[in-house]
Amino acid sequence: MPLAKRALAEFFGTFWLVFGGCGSAVLAAAFPQLGIGFAGVALAFGLTVLTMAYAIGHISGCHLNPAVSIGLVAGKRFPASELPAYIVAQVVGAIAASGVLYVIASGKPGFELGGFASNGYAAHSPGGYSLVACFVAEVVLTAFFLLIILGSTDERAPKGFAPIAIGLGLTLIHLISIPVTNTSVNPARSTGPALFVGGYALQQLWLFWVAPIVGAILGGIISNMFFAAPQPSVREELSR
Repeated sequence: MPLAKRALAEFFGTFWLVFGGCGSAVLAAAFPQLGIGFAGVALAFGLTVLTMAYAIGHISGCHLNPAVSIGLVAGKRFPASELPAYIVAQVVGAIAASGVLYVIASGKPGFELGGFASNGYAAHSPGGYSLVACFVAEVVLTAFFLLIILGSTDERAPKGFAPIAIGLGLTLIHLISIPVTNTSVNPARSTGPALFVGGYALQQLWLFWVAPIVGAILGGIISNMFFAAPQPSVREELSR
């Protein structure tokens, strides 16, 4: 399939992830009477990936995340030559989703931007966690996310269940780390809201690029110790 079509699928998939995940935090979790809380937001992020993995996994591999794409290169499951197109599509999709979410959220009288589901550390961590704690959390959780992705799409893994494992994996990651960083593990997801919040969100954005990418590379390298090589691409495995 042409790279342009696959990149377009990544745009729409990342749009859905940011709109659904961040939207649940901005629009639904803001109302305690709805009762979704952290668990509901975590599940929303997991469901966006699960649904998109079935919808576009056979088209683009459903990376939806620059760190995942880089980690798949490290895991020898994605060509480095296609990274720029994927990363640009993912970041633009996240920004577009944040823009649509802003239009909807600002339509309520008395709207205040607040954190707008952005990520942060130290004073801007939901639980007040330090820079080091937030960095370590993002590295470790992204590394394990790559292990889940690469393991569940291994050619020896049960077919058809990878989207479930990946979606539930992302849900678990959010259950662990929403209090720590508001959960990134995805530079595109962090960039979209940060552009609207500005200030501290942009100043601290570097961590939510560096830490997930470091974690993803570690996850890709570790996976090479466990999984047979050469392997089909994630897109090819999700097509089966």
